[in-house]
Amino acid sequence: MKKIALGTDHAGYKMKEVIKAHLSHSGYVVVDFGVVFGGSGNGEVMVANKVAGLRCGVCWNVESARLTKEHNNANMIAIGGRMVSEKEGVEIVKAWLNAEFSGGRHQERIEKIE
Repeated sequence: MKKIALGTDHAGYKMKEVIKAHLSHSGYVVVDFGVVFGGSGNGEVMVANKVAGLRCGVCWNVESARLTKEHNNANMIAIGGRMVSEKEGVEIVKAWLNAEFSGGRHQERIEKIE
């Protein structure tokens, strides 16, 4: 069984609860602190990226979620509860979880960043 972690501040709590229910129904074991939620997601992504080994991208739509995994190999995402609807939030998480890292030139860029 796959495990995923969720975290939030006060502004992203409602979105986190919707995503948590969706993931639980999809067979994930949810630990409440990998996907982080806030009002915009920006503060959360800034803090997360200070932690060694994390590559967190802020996602405001399905395309940004897919690309943050495919091009940046993000192992964490941040979603703004004030920026997207609950339905969009679920679709963003699904897109990120289903995307695969493309490697190649993208791996070279990640190595430069690290």
